[in-house]
Parts: sequence; structure tokens; C-alpha cells
Amino acid sequence: MTILVTGGAGFIGSNFVLDWFADAATAGETVVNLDALTYAGNAANLASLEGDARHVFVHGDICDRALLDSLLAQHRPRAIVHFAAESHVDRSIHGPGEFMRTNVTGTFTLLEAARGHWSALPDDERARFRFHHVSTDEVYGSLAPAAPAFTETHAYEPNSPYSASKAASDHLVRAWHHTYGLPVLTTNCSNNYGPYHFPEKLIPLMIVNALAGKPLPIYGDGLQVRDWLYVSDHCSAIRTVLARGRVGETYNVGGWNEKPNREIVHTICALLDELRPDPAGPYTRLITHVTDRPGHDRRYAIDARKIERELGWRPAETFDSGIRKTVRWYLEHADWVAGVQSGSYRDWIRTHYGNAP
Repeated sequence: MTILVTGGAGFIGSNFVLDWFADAATAGETVVNLDALTYAGNAANLASLEGDARHVFVHGDICDRALLDSLLAQHRPRAIVHFAAESHVDRSIHGPGEFMRTNVTGTFTLLEAARGHWSALPDDERARFRFHHVSTDEVYGSLAPAAPAFTETHAYEPNSPYSASKAASDHLVRAWHHTYGLPVLTTNCSNNYGPYHFPEKLIPLMIVNALAGKPLPIYGDGLQVRDWLYVSDHCSAIRTVLARGRVGETYNVGGWNEKPNREIVHTICALLDELRPDPAGPYTRLITHVTDRPGHDRRYAIDARKIERELGWRPAETFDSGIRKTVRWYLEHADWVAGVQSGSYRDWIRTHYGNAP
């Protein structure tokens, strides 16, 4: 038994692979892990699996149809779990082309390879095969402060090149099911946080900058609201949907933790004051507000009742428990942080937060 995971060296993907082998129900199943190792893909995330025959790592691109066909023919996976994506809104604003290539063309190429593989399987294997597409709540657009949370039937209203590219990929997955019968599953998740998160996103950036005594840049007034989901909870939701989800369905995955960005930053500062106090004073002294980014969505919120009602899944972590685990992980893994902060990363931070003191 084998599954193919795309983007399995990235933040969510690597956590999924590690959790897959930690779960007794799936620990014996081989994972073929395809990742292009772009700036956010990090083979070091998977160092604990070095030499483990269950983990087959392949350095490659989902836009490479010949490679996909070869991997599918060789390993005959029972499922594809598709994480591979460009995922940072700020990067998409300044360089949308890569987002279109990976998220749209890459997903199309993978779907076509999967369709060819699935069509040739014996009847029993065809019946069991699944294509699980991992997407985002950002495809739904922005919510007013008192508006109901996003459900699976909410209209798509993407507002950034990133969310537009993910919306396009969601539509492709849906179309390949309805047109060709490919057995697909889609999950749209809220903001993830936890170990191995590349420090361009809010939570790891605040932790890393605070520990280095650097400014903690908050866009605009910092009252943008997000629903926060601990990454291991997201991984358990994907395993649940992959095992028991209804073919062709979409499931929203959220943490039931709506928080404004400003509160997130203050919570991180308080935890660091407790766990790694700075002789120079409280970490909140480093907070600085910077110019808001173009088209910044004001609020996201996920209604995750469908996955609970149909499949019995709920997140195990509260925000308080998850953020404490996350801060502790970064405190204990300074070598990992140093390893991902390359010169190109520092240049990018200067470009996007250059107006911070």
C-alpha cells in the first residue's frame, strides 16, 4: 500500500508525512514524497525519516508530466494527497506568475496524470483510488465582522493572485470529477500554524524576530481576523477525509479559533516573556505597525460543522495549547530556524517589511 504526497517537504506536507508514520493505522504504508524543494520546501523537515524504507523522497516538479507518469506507474499509489502549492499572499502580489504555474498548471498536470493512472487500474483498485486536493479558506474571499463563517457552499470570491490560483485549482479538481469521474476529495482549511512553518508567515515571523530583537511588523491596524488551526489537527482531518470522505465532496477544516492578528502577536510576546524573558524588557516593545498590503482580506472564518457531522472530526488543540506548543518548538529548534534563513529570505523580508523601523 502506497500513497503519493506532493509538496511533502513543505510546512503542512512535512507535518502530514511525519504524522502519517506516527499514526498506527497508517504507519506501515509507504509514502512517495514529491517536492520541488523551492524556498519553502525543506528536506531537513524530514531528517528523522532518513534511511526509512517507508519514505521515498523524489526531488521533482508537479509540472513534469513524464516524471508523474513514471512515479505512478512504478509505485501504483492508492491515493494522491496534493499539497504542492505556492502559498504566500505577499509573494503572489509581487510575483503572480509562479503561482499560476504551480497552483494552476501544476494541478492540471497532476490531475491528467492521475486520470491516466486511475483509468488503467483494475476495477477493485479503481474503486479504492482517491485524489485528495488540499486547499484554503482564502478562495471564499473576505467576511464582514458579523457575517456567518464560510461553509462549503459559500461563493468563491478570491481577492489575491494566490487565492485566485487556488480557486482555479479547486475548480479544476471539481471538473475532473464531474467530467471524467476521477474520485476526488477537497479540503479547504483555515490558517495553519505549528512546527516547521517557514518564517515569512505571521506566527513564525513574530517568534523569530522577537528572539532576534527585531521589529514585529503588523500590517495596518492589526485587526484582520483569521481562524487558526494547529497543523497536526489539519493532518488528522486530512487522514479522516481520505479514509471516510464522500467522493466529490468538499470539507472545510477549521480550528474554531477566530483571532485578530494583533492579539496573536501579543499572545506570542507574553509566552516569550514567560519562557525566554529578554533583559531589555517585554517583547511588546518591538511591535510596529507597517503599511497594510494591497487587497488585504479583513476576516476569514471556517464553519467546520460538516466534517464533524459526517466524519466525527474536531480539532484536538485549543489556540492556547497549540500556540504554546508552537513557541516551545521554535525555542527548541534554533538550528532549524537558522538553516532556513538564507540570504534570499532576508532580502525578501527587507523588501516587504522595509518600512518597519
